[in-house]
Amino acid sequence: MSESTPSFFSRLALAAKTLFNPGFAAKVEAVASGKAPERPVLEAPKPVFVESSPDAALQLAALLQQGGRFIDFLEEDVSTFSDAEIGAAARVVHEGCRKVMREQFQLQPVRKESEGTRLTLPEGFDAAEIRLTGNVTGKAPYSGQLVHRGWKAAEVRLPKLAQGHKANILAPAEVEL
Repeated sequence: MSESTPSFFSRLALAAKTLFNPGFAAKVEAVASGKAPERPVLEAPKPVFVESSPDAALQLAALLQQGGRFIDFLEEDVSTFSDAEIGAAARVVHEGCRKVMREQFQLQPVRKESEGTRLTLPEGFDAAEIRLTGNVTGKAPYSGQLVHRGWKAAEVRLPKLAQGHKANILAPAEVEL
């Protein structure tokens, strides 16, 4: 923040306020002498972290591999392939992974408006559902343009894992006999 020199009339008004308001004068004197009390720092509540089991994430990765060869695609060095070859492979991976996602989740957009729509977010909007980007200053209400509608899972239908299942095996090695 850059400091600017107050105008003559601003300084004159400040001097008058200091002369006729003893409480204000005491605060000015404390600031000028370096003895002003520090302003209290408002701290956001600290998040409470809980340990999450990796099994559901591993299960989803395995399902994406099984349905769309997702891991194979990501682990392949595509630098030697043409854009057309990569595009053809991506189409197959996309189709398989999309099918898996639709089988395992009921997805819904966080916001119903079309991308590009101008909207106003009221005070108290859900910050877990909406991430503010750009020049974020001040307090809500905020007005801006919807850049991405977001996604949320309305339902999760991951299969149950059998006890003893090795969830970290995303795709077993295959040996043809």
